[in-house]
Amino acid sequence: MSPDSLPPLPENRIVLGVGGAGVDFLAAVASYPNPDDKIRTTSLMVQGGGNAGNALTCAARLGLSSRLISKVANDTQGRGILEELQADGVDTSSVVVSEEGNSPFTYIIVDNEMKTRTCIHTPGYPPMIPSDLSQTSLSSALDGARMLYLDGRIHETAVLVAQEAARKNVPILVEGERIREGLDDLLKLADYAICSAKFPQAWTEAASIPSALVSILVRLPKIKFVIVTLGEDGCLMLERSVDEAPQSEEMDVDILLELLKQRKDDNIAIPTCVSSPVTKLRANGVGTVCGRLFVGTAEKVPPSELQDTTGAGDSFIGAVLYAICSNMPPEKMLPFAAQVAATCCRALGARTGLPHCTDARLASFLS
Repeated sequence: MSPDSLPPLPENRIVLGVGGAGVDFLAAVASYPNPDDKIRTTSLMVQGGGNAGNALTCAARLGLSSRLISKVANDTQGRGILEELQADGVDTSSVVVSEEGNSPFTYIIVDNEMKTRTCIHTPGYPPMIPSDLSQTSLSSALDGARMLYLDGRIHETAVLVAQEAARKNVPILVEGERIREGLDDLLKLADYAICSAKFPQAWTEAASIPSALVSILVRLPKIKFVIVTLGEDGCLMLERSVDEAPQSEEMDVDILLELLKQRKDDNIAIPTCVSSPVTKLRANGVGTVCGRLFVGTAEKVPPSELQDTTGAGDSFIGAVLYAICSNMPPEKMLPFAAQVAATCCRALGARTGLPHCTDARLASFLS
């Protein structure tokens, strides 16, 4: 792609992230070992990781100006974490470096047979606390920011940054990967939420994922939309509507999902999206919310091309950050994010396969 044909960048493209950045030790194996087995790797890679680090790297490659607030130690791993982020254009000037302790790292076993990955994480020490971040650093990090992304870690510092962002009217996207200490405080400040498959029902105790999405919008009145990623089954998104539904009749959200699924074309390999009109949606025992339900599909990646799902969710979030900054409509945003995630899965590690904005597979979304 020539410089003249590069995709246009969002006018305000600064995104700040708060959360984890570490090192991933990835060992690919022919099949997952049994207890007490001794096996050999089919390939090995050492690479930067961490939800926030991965998502911001993705956003930077797509064309955003990424900034990170996190903490590492002044050890070999910590220096490598910063150098790798900087090489991808991520601003690490707000990352706190401890002279003692250890940087975060994760052992990841990638099972080539079942296409799964198992993570064994060691947190960094000492952990980040609010006093690590000076008011000057906080103000500088948020200066000119279009979006704030919180991965749910280092929650005390994240709440501090989120409160300041809310005062400055900077929109906030919160990741709900799993129930964590302090996550509720972050969700109360969120404008957008992206969740893993298990999180919505775990957090709301709703009977189904669609009912859980309604519950999230009922319980968090500031949220504009919530997305749940479902791996090879794509994603669901519930977007709140500021306008009332044209018809007064309520519709059960689980029934609506089944109707939308019938409109999907499973013969199409590339990511697609179907959506409902603005509807008053009911979830039994939860309540009602006025909005639109979206069903996004994942790319059907051929088994021979599927290498590793590590970081797929992080890349999806990085793409959504780009889409929000670009004012992309949901009908385009969900397939775009799914395409970015599928591209990520074609290589070992969370960052190896992350596409740049010049990637031909993204041309139809970024033209």
